[in-house]
Amino acid sequence: MSGPPVSEDIAATFARFYMGGNGSTHTKLTAAFVGSGFGDAAPYDELTHTPNKEVRVRRTIQAAVRRPARARQLIDSLLRDLRVGGHFDDGSIPADVRSRAQAAIRKCGWILSDDGELSEVSINLDTGGRPALNEQLTRLQLADEDPALALGSAKDLLEAVAKFVLSELDWPIGKNADFGQLWYFARERLHILPQQVAGDTPGAKHIKAVLQSAWAIADQINALRNLQGTGHGRTLPTGVTAELARLVVREACSVAEFTLSSLDRTKGGQP
Repeated sequence: MSGPPVSEDIAATFARFYMGGNGSTHTKLTAAFVGSGFGDAAPYDELTHTPNKEVRVRRTIQAAVRRPARARQLIDSLLRDLRVGGHFDDGSIPADVRSRAQAAIRKCGWILSDDGELSEVSINLDTGGRPALNEQLTRLQLADEDPALALGSAKDLLEAVAKFVLSELDWPIGKNADFGQLWYFARERLHILPQQVAGDTPGAKHIKAVLQSAWAIADQINALRNLQGTGHGRTLPTGVTAELARLVVREACSVAEFTLSSLDRTKGGQP
């Protein structure tokens, strides 16, 4: 699971949605702050009409950084009011301002859509199951920005797919099972290991090579993610261009889609 969608960068960039008096009214801001437990962070003085909206939002999100328990509720409330007010549609939020906020939010493992919807990048199989996998797969297939984040998300997707396959086929998952072990047993249960291809199958040699290549892609994505490192910022490993990262992500999506389709076939009892 990702951490809460708040940071100093989010506070600074998100606050710009309200520059020049734009965005939700002070009354709605106060309601959002109070409702999420941050009413004391930047109260509004009706007599002096201070602080302004931009300052209030920045200070309140900064307070949520220090007290993150209800940070998601705060951001959700602010976004809801902006959506209801049509502020993502009426041009009051410039594209460059929105883009900077989206980049800041992506660094925390979240996605802010152009129409103001917030969603988590990581996959929670316990609560989401197959729909969560399908949603993440679709996101990555459409992803065209932040290749570093997409690369990390591709590894998370592949690991989640392997775990999901084993769970669906009632195969025990070892507490300390690593990425390679998860994928070996998932492929074995689905009968898509190269050595499980019958030697007399037409094109057997080529099918085995394709299956081995699919595993090689998954394995190398895991290795690249380890080089990237979740604790060192979402930067691309040295030598990996944005174009190469996008290629890797697309290949990961193909492997995930093939594996899930193989699971559907296996569960359906088809040959």
